[in-house]
Amino acid sequence: MGVSVEDIMSKDPVSVEEGNFVTRARQLIRDNQLRGLPILSAEGRVVGIVTDRDMLRISSTRSNVTVSGFSVEAPLVTPKTEISEAAKLFISSNYAILPVVASSEDRRLLGVVSPIDIFKKIDPEKLAGKRAGDAMTRDPKTCTPQDPVTKVWDGMLDSDFTGMPVVDEKEKPVGMITRFDIIKTGGARVAKDTKDVMKVEKLMTTPLFSISSESSLRDAARMMLERDIGRITVVDDGKLVGIIDRFDVIKAIFGEGQ
Repeated sequence: MGVSVEDIMSKDPVSVEEGNFVTRARQLIRDNQLRGLPILSAEGRVVGIVTDRDMLRISSTRSNVTVSGFSVEAPLVTPKTEISEAAKLFISSNYAILPVVASSEDRRLLGVVSPIDIFKKIDPEKLAGKRAGDAMTRDPKTCTPQDPVTKVWDGMLDSDFTGMPVVDEKEKPVGMITRFDIIKTGGARVAKDTKDVMKVEKLMTTPLFSISSESSLRDAARMMLERDIGRITVVDDGKLVGIIDRFDVIKAIFGEGQ
């Protein structure tokens, strides 16, 4: 019997109602370090989700837009859904969360499942024989410590990535800046709304964890699991050649042909 969604889902998840202001959703995402929130109708039925990427689009604390304007329809799963099926839904849809409901007819919210929940249940031994270089995203977008946060902000709006390596003048990775780093500080919003220029070095995370492209993907997964980090850089001869995140590992285990 395989592991099902009810074994890994977050019960009693934080949610918003479709009439709530989007600034409340942003605050809940920031305060609870979430990738997304289910949106409920007045009757408590799931009508969509709002994501942390959507929150990057809000440039003012004075926004009076409701979350219904940012709602996207996400696939629904039930507690009995196998995690392999949930993983494949994430791979095909690329959503931040999947609401867990009683059934497609009874859309009462029972929980939420995320790629992180699935990642924490993987068996790294299933990655034996796979190289880090085979799963990595090649030539990722980068920034420097002196770049304005708005550059990263715009890049994350243009592309659906959640972290950007920070490199020095020799292209050596020195840190990481993530979507959540920006959201939790309001960095992009502050930079957009004032003349102050916030630099990447103020928000980036160090130390940076790296692995070579020839290393085992199993070792990369273990490193992320043991250190509870979302991504690591792939470095050959001191140069950044790629990045691996939890989603890449999930695709390597549950993706097409696996």
